Amino acid sequence: MIAIIKYKAGNTASVANALERLGAKYFFAETPQELESAKAVIFPGVGHAGAAMESLREKGVDEWLQNTKKPVLGICVGMQLLFETSTEGDIIGLGVIPGALQKFDDSKAKVPHMGWNKLKSDQNHPILKNLISKNYLYFVHSYYAPVGDYTLATCNYINDFSAIVAKDNFVGVQFHPEKSGSVGSLILQNFLDWVYSPEKVKP
Repeated sequence: MIAIIKYKAGNTASVANALERLGAKYFFAETPQELESAKAVIFPGVGHAGAAMESLREKGVDEWLQNTKKPVLGICVGMQLLFETSTEGDIIGLGVIPGALQKFDDSKAKVPHMGWNKLKSDQNHPILKNLISKNYLYFVHSYYAPVGDYTLATCNYINDFSAIVAKDNFVGVQFHPEKSGSVGSLILQNFLDWVYSPEKVKP
């Protein structure tokens, strides 16, 4: 089954609803012991990154994430916390993906970046299966991951930024697949296919 990390900054209800629509079995997990029983993990997040990290530390979920070999999908703040640092409160993240989150320049456009936007990618990874450049996804964020070695897909708002990243067993998406209609469902299904068919679908 898929574990959805339940903590103070997780938008768990909408993620659970999205998995139900796909017929996926899931449960909510709050401790490392509960997470260890899962086949894979979805790490959602909304709000302030600092508060999210503090909530993860309360039950040792941060250390578990740093050491797990299970497939993990980070969503929005959940993706951002996979990185080393963020200028949002100068927080220290999980550090499983190198890089530092930065804030959009609000002198150039309205911040947060909110609404539908499209991706650009020339990479190959199971999470990108059947995704095309005309597909739009829903974003709400003020901080972004710069484009780097682990970027699978980019988006542009004020400047290019990482919309999908991956390293080893970790995948992160800056947008909200659970709020992105059929395209978001496709992303979640791709993650499930990667989890349950590793012999057929490899990164």
